[in-house]
Amino acid sequence: MSPRRHRHHSSKRRSSLYRAFRYRLLIPMLRSHHPPEFAARGTALGLMLAFTPTIGLHTLLVGALWAVTARAPRLHFSLILGIAWTWASNPLTALPIYYLLYVTGQLMLGHWGDLSGYEDFITLMSSLTAGDHTLLQEIGIMAKVLLEDWGLAMCVGSVPWAALVGGIGYYASLKFLRAYRREKAARRARH
Repeated sequence: MSPRRHRHHSSKRRSSLYRAFRYRLLIPMLRSHHPPEFAARGTALGLMLAFTPTIGLHTLLVGALWAVTARAPRLHFSLILGIAWTWASNPLTALPIYYLLYVTGQLMLGHWGDLSGYEDFITLMSSLTAGDHTLLQEIGIMAKVLLEDWGLAMCVGSVPWAALVGGIGYYASLKFLRAYRREKAARRARH
């Protein structure tokens, strides 16, 4: 690919990512008639789930929690933002996030000498899913790895990261929304 075409393709990809961010996250958050805390809770929950070893179940978990909190206004959250922010963990970012959770969990459990390097981790994860497996077999293999081999370390390691990322997401979106609404009210008052 020529440098000119590569720049165009790269620019087009950035443009589509920006559009997705703008229309899926930013506009629903800004146009919401709910209090800012409603959107902030959705952002926090989505980010928290993104930093747990539950990839593939994020949407289901957000939907279930949304249904459970529907009758509790102080806990209810934006379903759209909750689902959208779980995309922080996706096929491109899942392995680095899982490795981070695994290493953190191993350190928290005191298994200092049982840390594999990132390359070893990636090779092992790739070898687990290599071959002709049905989707059900793939799920079974991943469940075995997560539950028997690395699951405890990843679950323990996810606690501080989920809390940290969720907390940052909550306070950043809350601050952003409050500032946006103050500015919007000031613009209306000037006119």
